[in-house]
Amino acid sequence: MSTLPDPRPAARPSGTPLVARTVELDPDAPLLSLVPDLGDPRAVSSWVRRGEGLVGWGRALEFTAHGADRFEQAQAWWRQVVTSAVVRDEVGLAGTGPVAFGSMSYAASSPAGATLVVPEVIVGCRDGRAWLTTVGTDASVPASPTIESQQPPREPVRVTFADGALSPAQWAGRVSDAVERITAGRLDKVVLARDLRAQAQQPIDPRWLLQRLAERYDTTWVFAVDGLVGATPEMLVRLEKGLVTSRVLAGTIRRTGDDEHDLALAASLARSSKDLEEHEYAVRSVADALRPHCSSMNVPESPFVLHLSNVMHLATDVAGVLHDDTTSLALAASLHPSAAVCGTPTPVADGLIHELEEMDRGRYAGPVGWMDAAGDGEWGIALRCGAYDEADPAQLRLFAGCGIVAGSDPESEVAESDAKLVPMRDALAGC
Repeated sequence: MSTLPDPRPAARPSGTPLVARTVELDPDAPLLSLVPDLGDPRAVSSWVRRGEGLVGWGRALEFTAHGADRFEQAQAWWRQVVTSAVVRDEVGLAGTGPVAFGSMSYAASSPAGATLVVPEVIVGCRDGRAWLTTVGTDASVPASPTIESQQPPREPVRVTFADGALSPAQWAGRVSDAVERITAGRLDKVVLARDLRAQAQQPIDPRWLLQRLAERYDTTWVFAVDGLVGATPEMLVRLEKGLVTSRVLAGTIRRTGDDEHDLALAASLARSSKDLEEHEYAVRSVADALRPHCSSMNVPESPFVLHLSNVMHLATDVAGVLHDDTTSLALAASLHPSAAVCGTPTPVADGLIHELEEMDRGRYAGPVGWMDAAGDGEWGIALRCGAYDEADPAQLRLFAGCGIVAGSDPESEVAESDAKLVPMRDALAGC
């Protein structure tokens, strides 16, 4: 393993342990309503689904790594931090005590790298219980701040959208190129992504995006880490007390809003040979990656149809029992990149992505989530998301991707990518 690089200025001072205190709260307000307006989109952290999960703000510690071993560097840093930490945890659930929110670049070569952020304040809620964790880096136990609902977030002002690296027509051409390679037997599947630029007249309040996404897409995990904001339907891996679970999504169809018609579309999706083939590749890649770490595995033979607000997916939940001391972040690393975001076989698909997309994905399609001091945690795939421009908090870069197989139609894939951009577009438009 390479030498750990020096953390950024917000990181733990040399020789001073992290100090964390967790106390019980009365769960009397929605988690996302508690996040204050700090004027910095990178200071907000979130992992919330149906009102439960974690939110955080401020930066007690921070670490960034780059390169092929970025996951290993991040895990080594976190283990170093928690080994010397002083923790007073009065609740004792997964997600209490010190927690690191993380997001990892899709590609090892990306300047985005891998980032772990430990907020100064973390509020969690689960199964009717709520808690507050305060984190500091001096010798005393941090004082507990007053936790209450904040002023409503600011609505984005005059948002316009523009093509990213490729126009829809250009991207459709890349899909055609990919289908030709697949038909020629070069690979079985590749996931191609496209981006879209969003520009507002004033800085975009991340709390607005998080609250709108949570309201409209309550079956997703609404996340924010270091300026990456979105709502992912895909749980890459969850580790809690030795139980490993992963939800695989591959195969998509857009909803119409007509319940009867949507039921017919769901049935057609469940019979679609193209989508079933794409889904099988994704499930196989996840099961193969988890099997070395698990003593037993449960991989259902057939997927179910997951109904989201704007699309439906073929979905399979894979489960296993951990038999080693692997952390949730290490499990996420073993799964990345899965066939759901890359393709099959992985090296060929990844090379084709770099050839055809003409853009840096950054942290899009990389693992995003959190990990506690025990190594338990939840990591999704950063989908349906946008990344703040580092120099302009009024600008976001939005992403969407589609799995391409031999039967893919370029125009249909453009329509599918448009559907996957809807959550972020609508949140920004204030619709």
